[in-house]
Amino acid sequence: MTAWADHGPLPGVVGRAVEHEQVAGLLGRTAPVTLTGPAGVGKSLLARAVLEERTANGPDTVVRIACWDGLTADELTGALLRAADLPRRSTAEDLAAHCRTHRAIILLDDCDPLRDACAALVRRLLRTEPALRIVATARRPLGLPGERVIALAPLPVTLGEGIAGPAVELLAARTGPAAPELLVAVCRALEGCPLAIGLAARQLDRMTLAQLAARLDAEGPLHYSGPSPTTRHTSLYAAHAAGYALCSPVDRQVWARLSVLPGDFDPWLAGCVCSSSDVPAAAVDGALERLRTASVLTRVRDAEGATGAGAGLPPRYRLPRGAREFGRARLRATGDEAGALRRFRQACAALAAEAQITWQGTGQQLAVRLVEDEQHHLDAALTRPPLDAEDALSALEIAVSLWFQWAACGFRREGRAHLDHLLRLSQEDTALRARALWLAGYLAAQENAPATAEPLLAQAWAAAVMHADADGLARIAHAHAVLALYREDTTTAVACLEEAARHTSRDPWFGPGPAHSRALLAIALAPLDAVRARTAAHRAWESRHADSDFWLHSTILYAHALIERAHGDPATALRACRKALVAKKLIGDPLFVTGARTMLAGLRRGVRSETPVRVPGAGEVRWWRRRNSGPHRQPFFSRLRAGP
Repeated sequence: MTAWADHGPLPGVVGRAVEHEQVAGLLGRTAPVTLTGPAGVGKSLLARAVLEERTANGPDTVVRIACWDGLTADELTGALLRAADLPRRSTAEDLAAHCRTHRAIILLDDCDPLRDACAALVRRLLRTEPALRIVATARRPLGLPGERVIALAPLPVTLGEGIAGPAVELLAARTGPAAPELLVAVCRALEGCPLAIGLAARQLDRMTLAQLAARLDAEGPLHYSGPSPTTRHTSLYAAHAAGYALCSPVDRQVWARLSVLPGDFDPWLAGCVCSSSDVPAAAVDGALERLRTASVLTRVRDAEGATGAGAGLPPRYRLPRGAREFGRARLRATGDEAGALRRFRQACAALAAEAQITWQGTGQQLAVRLVEDEQHHLDAALTRPPLDAEDALSALEIAVSLWFQWAACGFRREGRAHLDHLLRLSQEDTALRARALWLAGYLAAQENAPATAEPLLAQAWAAAVMHADADGLARIAHAHAVLALYREDTTTAVACLEEAARHTSRDPWFGPGPAHSRALLAIALAPLDAVRARTAAHRAWESRHADSDFWLHSTILYAHALIERAHGDPATALRACRKALVAKKLIGDPLFVTGARTMLAGLRRGVRSETPVRVPGAGEVRWWRRRNSGPHRQPFFSRLRAGP
């Protein structure tokens, strides 16, 4: 009877050549080896492959027990003795001597439910026979002195552009010839988990690969199942349920609540979502590390920044899809889902507010980095259906706080889509809704959609008057100036911008503000009056809120380029335009970048040919005009999902 008589023939092991070599090399040393990794990653399969190869090519034997097969801590030693065919009254010392004599390797398979008992037994055996070779598989290390840990990760889906990875190879071995893009899509949705890939492949007898890929892309639960030698491997749900049962009550609650986070997260966001009356905030950090050690969480970034060197970046974690869906099911079963979702959206509102303050204060690049780090969460907070009117206001607050992302960084269409949807859900006449109306109108104005912008700005004006919001009236004038520039109505644009620039903003954290109105005034005046345009540009920079305002700086530099182009030296205009382009690239906005590049090309031709300076005419494409040709930039918040 072999050590794996209950498992049948060994299936092919794909994509583990490096780990196979590592484990095989460590078996020649006198230290216990533990294979760790998340549920379904193939720990036992790799251990079996290494040990079967070793016993097939030499005199070694294997003594194996499966710790998840209903054993108790008291039965552990007896199970090993039976596996080694030793008498019942034998001791651990007898077992160690037997293994030395018969060149036996002990395999403690799936140690998790008896982790402490396994660690104690290994210590006892090694005290008797230090050269004993012991291999263990578990979701976390045993914590032994000198223990060599081989951590298995999910299989890579691709190895580079156009190169299929081991996950695709594993799926292709079960599907036969298939479209590579479909194989990649399925493996990517399953995040390279071997167990998930095997279970999904079993569905192909009742659906096509294309249907399977579409179903997985819909973010639905992975309720696939199939026969397996062990009950917990018949489905991903069962595999995670087995690990969940071993967690402490606090760790279970943290795991379940983390399931509302669609992307990777830092401890602060985890604390916001998980903390409650029954889970103290101070307990969340410890739970994160315990769940990471148990291979439930993945740490995607270590903490960055040395102590004393200023504020560093915190670590970031990720809950894989299978564990996330299991946790979400547990969250629904306990009735805690609504509370976790509400805390999640409130935390995202705080993140968006922090990004808004950072944009206007300490640094616009930091604000962009913050939004990029939290892209998945902000996207989900904006698109998941609100629980009630209060929750809808939290979502609207996020959209309004991210005004700079929509208006300054070039994601106007995405911002308009979110605002249109959320304004329909938030009908109460509040100051927040007034800001949202202005922002929706401003974005429509930037998109040159006057039929949409003007009614929104009219509603925003009525709300601003009712709330005595002088800042709002100035912002509305700025938006009307943008519409006037599109109409080539310079007189109206100048009048509106002068009105906006005269206003002293009481809230410097929201909207373009007087400095940006002066910068746009300089652009409007550039072809007409060099003195007034230069004065407006100078006053714009003098009234800046922060030196790190690259949005303002790039706009002023562009105004200088236009002034010099129309009234001065093309070489000077060329230098100013180059600087504007560099500054604008730091924060984005493809519309401005395209316009700057267009003018830059014209200035270069003019400088090379020494042609006379020409004032822009009515037939020339201005910087704010969107060209119909050219590739459309990938939207930032582009997944406007209707589901949770």
